[in-house]
Amino acid sequence: MTLPASQLESLELPPIGEVEPEVVKGKSPGRLAMDRFRRDKASMVALTIVTIYIIGSVLAPLLVHFHVIKPYDLHQNLLNVDLGGIPNGFMGGMSWHHILGVEPRTGTDLFGRLWYGLTFSLSIALSASILTMIIGTVMGIVSGASGGWVDAIIGRLVDITLSFPQTLMLLALSAPGVALVAKLIHSSSGAAFPNATYEVVVLAAFGWPSVARLIRGQVLSLRERDFVDASLLLGASRWRLYFKEILPNLWAPVLVQFTLIMPAYVSAEAALGFLGVGIPKPTPTLGNIMLDAFGFASSDFGFFFFPAVLLAVIVISFNLLGDGLRDALDPKADR
Repeated sequence: MTLPASQLESLELPPIGEVEPEVVKGKSPGRLAMDRFRRDKASMVALTIVTIYIIGSVLAPLLVHFHVIKPYDLHQNLLNVDLGGIPNGFMGGMSWHHILGVEPRTGTDLFGRLWYGLTFSLSIALSASILTMIIGTVMGIVSGASGGWVDAIIGRLVDITLSFPQTLMLLALSAPGVALVAKLIHSSSGAAFPNATYEVVVLAAFGWPSVARLIRGQVLSLRERDFVDASLLLGASRWRLYFKEILPNLWAPVLVQFTLIMPAYVSAEAALGFLGVGIPKPTPTLGNIMLDAFGFASSDFGFFFFPAVLLAVIVISFNLLGDGLRDALDPKADR
């Protein structure tokens, strides 16, 4: 269609050479992953809960030091002696001063003990997770990149480690293990630190094989890439090949696996404390609080209900966060 000459003269066209092309802004893989993660409402809620959990755990020792929360103070006047030390009032003696009530027999503030116990549970789970990821990542990289007899030896070591029942080994080795740790660090065997160290070491010792298998599978694919061949042709050492070339390409599976291991170790700490292997009282953890609460499930339901709900919310939040990160970091998630 041809416009009349009068309309062509009325059009205001920019001079040739002054037309700026439209710039198309692309997004990096990290930005795309962040956008996918933000669209997942469940993951965002889980991230908020986990962030609050971590901040609260970090602040708890300071709050205890300045007597803002008092997990060790006894309030015997709030207990009914005739009923075996059951707290007076609704749901374990809930009030403005004790918003979750008090513990039976001791009268300690349940809210303060749960809050302070988060610090110890997080410390154990976080330390064990970091140690597990370090051992599993290193073994997986070495196994997948080396191949041959090195891969065979590490593979058999993984099979042997997985053949041991983790919970039974934790229970069977608890007494000599804690005593050995206490002797090595020159501490009392009844103190909290030897028990916590024993938990961290044993959880990592039996947890790294699954990480190593995952990382090995990723490395088997990465070692066929051109950048690995180029590094070998340029004379790169094995240390540089493993940790300078291959490791930076594994941050996504390592991050996702870490967020999935954390809730498993939080649950493991609670289970060990429930079985009497974890940190002993009076130091609070989610495990030994659940152990005490189990005997009062019917007589003081609040004492049993609040720790159980807190543990469930923490574990579910970490699992949802790990699932959200895994979906967000998968470039084929939206296809």
